[in-house]
Amino acid sequence: MKKLKKTIKWTVIILLVLVGGLAITVMARQDIKYEAPYPNIAASTDSMVIARGKHLVYSSAHCIDCHSRHHPDSLINSGLEVPLSGGVVFELPVGKIYSKNITPDKATGIGSYSDGEIARALRYGVHPNGTAVFDFMPFHNTSDEDLTAIISYLRAQKPVNNKVPNHELNAIGKAVNAFMIKPVGPTGEVPASVAPDTTAVYGKYLALSVAECSGCHTKRNLAGQFTGESFAGGNEIDGFITPNLTPDSSGKIFNWSKDMFIERFRMGKLIPKSPMPWNSFKRMTDDELTAIYHFLKTLKPVKTPVVKP
Repeated sequence: MKKLKKTIKWTVIILLVLVGGLAITVMARQDIKYEAPYPNIAASTDSMVIARGKHLVYSSAHCIDCHSRHHPDSLINSGLEVPLSGGVVFELPVGKIYSKNITPDKATGIGSYSDGEIARALRYGVHPNGTAVFDFMPFHNTSDEDLTAIISYLRAQKPVNNKVPNHELNAIGKAVNAFMIKPVGPTGEVPASVAPDTTAVYGKYLALSVAECSGCHTKRNLAGQFTGESFAGGNEIDGFITPNLTPDSSGKIFNWSKDMFIERFRMGKLIPKSPMPWNSFKRMTDDELTAIYHFLKTLKPVKTPVVKP
């Protein structure tokens, strides 16, 4: 009996030491610093460049969906700008994630950051302080021209003083942040520019490098790394299961014509709690939506269970 008690005692001590050591390691790795190059990007004051940036921010890049707590449609219909002052909270398995203030306010926004620091955060996933960005934004392979346009528009906004809370990570989130979150950079060479047209090539660029369709329609783990077949759906977001967009008969848009595809986007958000940024995507042009449609039809067909609407 004494031997058993002694064994249990030392087992408990060892477990406590291991748990304590893991907890200390997790906390010590919360603010790991990384190096990454600064893209040669400089904001422009050219009205056409700013207009292009605004179009991307309000439509395919859907920045207004995550970085504004206002009702974008109401403001836009009234001819007003949508303040990208952040503060939108996303309650995820890793904790509460808050969108940042990306207006040019120097105290609480991006006004104190250089163009290169903003471009590095978007392209290489490294904050100005060197920590890794949670990989929720799709701009790693966004062309130099479009990235310049986006940053130019962000610079042209009215500054809004709005201090956004820091992310509130739970125990799982802190462990994920310590061991799984790392900067994500471009895959291959980033294009200087991509000419807009209606081809599948341009549709692929929009879907992967601007609109981030794959981010929701491809299964991912807690760290945001892709684990499933491309565009085959299956992610659970706020109680919704993202549908399969591949050209398999089990896919959501298998029988959709191009016109049906465009018309659905023009309807905007029909289900209020849907995580899909329909109201941003409905502002894409017919040519942009046509290009995405053509790209989706080139995907490898993947058989999946049919997802009920």
